[in-house]
Amino acid sequence: MPSESVERKLTAILAADVAGYSRLMGTDEAGTARALREYRATLDPIVARYGGRIVKTAGDGVLLEFPSIVSAVECALAFQNLMVVQNADVPSDRQMWFRIGINLGDVLIDGQDILGDGVNIAARLKSIAKPGGICISDDAYRQIQGFDRILYRQSLQMEAVGKQGSSSRRAYASRTAGITAIPRPINQNSFAEHGPLAAWEELVCAAV
Repeated sequence: MPSESVERKLTAILAADVAGYSRLMGTDEAGTARALREYRATLDPIVARYGGRIVKTAGDGVLLEFPSIVSAVECALAFQNLMVVQNADVPSDRQMWFRIGINLGDVLIDGQDILGDGVNIAARLKSIAKPGGICISDDAYRQIQGFDRILYRQSLQMEAVGKQGSSSRRAYASRTAGITAIPRPINQNSFAEHGPLAAWEELVCAAV
């Protein structure tokens, strides 16, 4: 008998969750749940603006897909910048910061869901992103190198998480500006001399 065909596609995958969600829930369960609903509501129009689709949500996590990596990264930056504004008047112990991982990968289509290593890599990137930050795979990074507007438009802060293990792949991490708890200004001389991509620091991690 012929094997059952499996539908696949190449897509930009964005995985996000709330950093320290368990602690926030333990401190104020009702307030945290309410804040998460409100922030999710602000995410919907941003996703739509960049042509994305909410694949699914689970607890504090959300999985999105986009027709292009450029759209996924711009959406992530827009949302993280919005969270800087949203958290400005919130006590530090109640602030809600999202971690975002982005990958370009081949996925299996299962109804409205997407599955496979492409999704798993995005989730792993998310887990090593800093609160309020973004971590993207090397495959995704190569796709945005020609789109300087992404980096020039944002006041980005960057941090490399270092190397873990002997078998590893490249990835790139960013942090949006305005997170006063973890400040790290861009070296403006390096930015001017080498261009916007100098603001992205290469990181290597076995988790990818």
